[in-house]
Amino acid sequence: MPGTPFGVVHLDVPPVTSGLAIGSLVAGIASALVSLLVICLGATAGTQGAWAAGVFTVLGLLAGTAAVVAGLLGRRQIRRPAPPPAVHFTGQGLAVAGISCGVAGVVLSLLGLGLGLLLALG
Repeated sequence: MPGTPFGVVHLDVPPVTSGLAIGSLVAGIASALVSLLVICLGATAGTQGAWAAGVFTVLGLLAGTAAVVAGLLGRRQIRRPAPPPAVHFTGQGLAVAGISCGVAGVVLSLLGLGLGLLLALG
């Protein structure tokens, strides 16, 4: 402050990538990879493949759901306005990619399970 011995200092805090966005992307990629395994097991191994596809479908659904939830929470964390001394989060694209991969993993897992059941019963 001019004319006084005191001053006001605002420290600049560098932006930080959101951990929720990174976790969303990792879980979404895992879900997509598990869904490919579900499709392969469901299409090739007959009735035992349908059981294996069902087990891995649960894993794909859990990972995909976690990716979507973490991505939505990460987007909320990134959009939240922060006063100057607080940490500002980045990673909007990571969160959106995690949500997309998670949804794709869930859909492909369910399609792979359906394919496995169709081939096992048919």
